[in-house]
Amino acid sequence: MASLPRVRRFDWTNLGERAMSATVLAPVVLIGAWLGGWLFLLLLAAAAAVLAVEWAVMSAPQAPARVATAIALAVLAALLAAELKSLPIAWAIVAAAALICAAVARGAAERPLDAAFGAIYIAVPCVGLAWLRSSPQGLQWTFMLFAVTWSADVAAYASGNLLKGPKLWPRISPNKTWAGFFGGLLASVAAAVGFALVFGMRLSVPAAALMGLLGGLATMGGDLLESVLKRRFGVKHSGDLIPGHGGLLDRVDGLLFAVLVVAVARLVHLAGWAS
Repeated sequence: MASLPRVRRFDWTNLGERAMSATVLAPVVLIGAWLGGWLFLLLLAAAAAVLAVEWAVMSAPQAPARVATAIALAVLAALLAAELKSLPIAWAIVAAAALICAAVARGAAERPLDAAFGAIYIAVPCVGLAWLRSSPQGLQWTFMLFAVTWSADVAAYASGNLLKGPKLWPRISPNKTWAGFFGGLLASVAAAVGFALVFGMRLSVPAAALMGLLGGLATMGGDLLESVLKRRFGVKHSGDLIPGHGGLLDRVDGLLFAVLVVAVARLVHLAGWAS
């Protein structure tokens, strides 16, 4: 039986750039989440606008401005509704926005489904994150989300490139390995359990471990999905905003999925099923 291909020797030359970018971005995100309210909403809105532009440039190269504007306005409207505690309206806006973005793309001779998916891909996690931060104990849960996501990312990157070994999905993402996959999962579980215990989350250890596991899987699943999408659009990175990473979407691809897991876990916890 033929053995799986092994990854090539990792190039550490961009490690300094990645660390510098994280040093600049992480405090901005943490301070915005700490302060919450309209400041956090503005931070989410700015991020959503950047993501809309990156998505439009990748998916609608003939008319990126029109598609980006449609997606950005849709996400901003949904975020505003979420901030005003009108979640049913926010979800209705997301659904309507997908149809509107599809119509805009079709009128610009671009692929309607790509524009519609972009609106959902960006808006749903943004609304979920806005709700999570505004929920009871929202700051702790938002920070737990960051801990799970960032731990999975960092551990997958480090363990994958130190241990190397067989590739996870070489046709889609040549540098990802099974070692990185399992390293990321272990780190996300440890982060969730540790955070719950240290910060008094009133979350049982098994429930925290399960949330960390699912959050880690979502983080790496989101990363792999973005790799699939970039191959579909024929690009290497979503942009060049962040040195060492590429675009903002390259940085938050896992977070976009992990926030859905943590938001659902928060709903379950509020119902008293995971205490």
